[in-house]
Amino acid sequence: MRPDTPTLDRVVTPTDLRALSDAELSLLANELRAETISVVSETGGHLGSSLGVVELTVAIHAVFNAPVDKLIWDVGHQCYPHKILTGRRDRMRTLRQGGGLSGFTKRSESEYDPFGAAHSSTSISAALGFAVARDMGQPTGDAIAVIGDGAITAGMAYEAMNAAGHLGQRLFVILNDNDMSIAPPVGAMSKYLTGLSTNAPFAAMRDVAAGFEAALPGPLRDGARRARALVTGMPGGGTLFEELGFSYIGPIDGHDMPVLLATLRAAKARATGPVLIHAVTVKGKGYAPAEAAADKYHGVAKFDVGSGTQVKAKANAPAYTTVFGQALTDEASRDGKIVGITAAMPSGTGLDIMAKRFPARVFDVGIAEQHGVTFAAGLAAGGLKPFVAIYSSFLQRGYDQIVHDVALQGLPVRFAVDRAGLVGADGATHAGAFDVGFLSNLPGFVVMAAGDEAELVDMVATAAAHDEGPIAFRYPRGEGVGAEMPARGRVLPIGKGRVVRQGETVALLSFGAHLSECLIAAEVLGAEGISATVADARFAKPLDTDLIGQLARHHRLLITVEQGAMGGFGALVLQHLANSGGLDGRVMVRTMTLPDRFIEQASPAAMYADAGLTARDIALTVQRALGTHSAGEGLRVVTRS
Repeated sequence: MRPDTPTLDRVVTPTDLRALSDAELSLLANELRAETISVVSETGGHLGSSLGVVELTVAIHAVFNAPVDKLIWDVGHQCYPHKILTGRRDRMRTLRQGGGLSGFTKRSESEYDPFGAAHSSTSISAALGFAVARDMGQPTGDAIAVIGDGAITAGMAYEAMNAAGHLGQRLFVILNDNDMSIAPPVGAMSKYLTGLSTNAPFAAMRDVAAGFEAALPGPLRDGARRARALVTGMPGGGTLFEELGFSYIGPIDGHDMPVLLATLRAAKARATGPVLIHAVTVKGKGYAPAEAAADKYHGVAKFDVGSGTQVKAKANAPAYTTVFGQALTDEASRDGKIVGITAAMPSGTGLDIMAKRFPARVFDVGIAEQHGVTFAAGLAAGGLKPFVAIYSSFLQRGYDQIVHDVALQGLPVRFAVDRAGLVGADGATHAGAFDVGFLSNLPGFVVMAAGDEAELVDMVATAAAHDEGPIAFRYPRGEGVGAEMPARGRVLPIGKGRVVRQGETVALLSFGAHLSECLIAAEVLGAEGISATVADARFAKPLDTDLIGQLARHHRLLITVEQGAMGGFGALVLQHLANSGGLDGRVMVRTMTLPDRFIEQASPAAMYADAGLTARDIALTVQRALGTHSAGEGLRVVTRS
């Protein structure tokens, strides 16, 4: 190897790091940061969080022995440097693309990803599981969980820490404290962590094990002892983490390689129980445009490295999320009882639009969906009109509260279910596949889905006017179809759909944003001599049974189409037809849903093609059911520009 060979080129697996000197590890961190910036400039993705853990990633892999030791990244959106160091550097430019690397940790991708993640606050629970497995004789080494200051605000993290402290297993939790999650951090925990990291050069540091302080370099040892008194107010006092049963070390500078290495080596050598290492980092560290940006380049499109300018596709229509935010703000301007709740995603859900105009009426509860749902239930019981705006995949985390605290009490909480359906580069972990099923089976719930962005405005108005119980409306990620937008939303009659195209032979009953694909399919079928009706169900619950009965009576074939999993809208239609006698030889029925498997990341269009839900698939389903399909020859599909 030539002496001037870049350090990163000498690293194929983490084992190679352990042959490098501490000085070389610092050089490696600089090269790794540059490589990460270069990769994400071509692929887009989560840049700021990955830049913030470069030194930490190098230090962990230099000190611990992955994959025998289990390194678990909470959320996983900061794992790009980790992937580069663990044998995936040559594939990094496939990141978040079809057939490429996942944007998160993924067990099936590498032995260095022992636990998959994309939702927050799971790492400590998983690491404790590995630690217990090790102590019960399984071939597992140390378990290291890296969790951000945003993720540690969630209740699950504290449930895990409480259990870990009680069990007393040797376990390492590294708190990556960058004082910045996706949105500015909220809550008492954020203030507590800020106090720990600002009140002294070193906060309270209790022994990782007997003699830990004695093993530290002199200045660090003396500073630790002084800081204990400064932070806790008394010599020997403890932090919250110590009260939970952890030995607490920190805060330390998460970008100072010598400090990181010394701390991790000492902790590894002397720990006998659970240890929390508090590392203070800078999100977007080392890339000026990211450090200067309000969101620290949390999620970026492709960009120019020199200027930081992102290359974003020009939108042909407004994004559904923006339409929701504007419509809700408009409704809130006329109704002072309307309030918004988000779980650490104000901009991601569009609630930042309302917050700019009515800041006292939008509540960011942090990464705490369970609390957010029950908080909204309390607001509703108190006479307000709460809109809970949460991604479909994240709403799953608050399901018990939806059942027990909202549905059971019949409280008029409004759920704005963003990112419904397949979402693209974030892949299966963020797919909004299950909400129709898990909401529609709850007594008293109204469940809607917008066929286009104009209908979303109407559904916001409908939800605002609905005081009889809980109501939800779902809509996808991305831009709309270019529908003519109303000046103001109108209140829809509950449980009533509409016919948007009249035909004779086949009825396509769409629930949600696949309405445009159904209309394209109808055009294709028309060119093949098959007359198709297209209807927009609007409601999964209550069903428009009159519309369904009409479609069943006057067509040979009825096909339901939805952007969700089996057991959703189509199942409800089938159940109604079976119970009402509508299946007694009068009409053929087919349901088109997402298949019974998870769809890997790609563009949304490619994902729906993989799922068999394109306009062509709809037309082929019709032809097969009617017996007119002949291997698809001559089938022409007109796509929407």
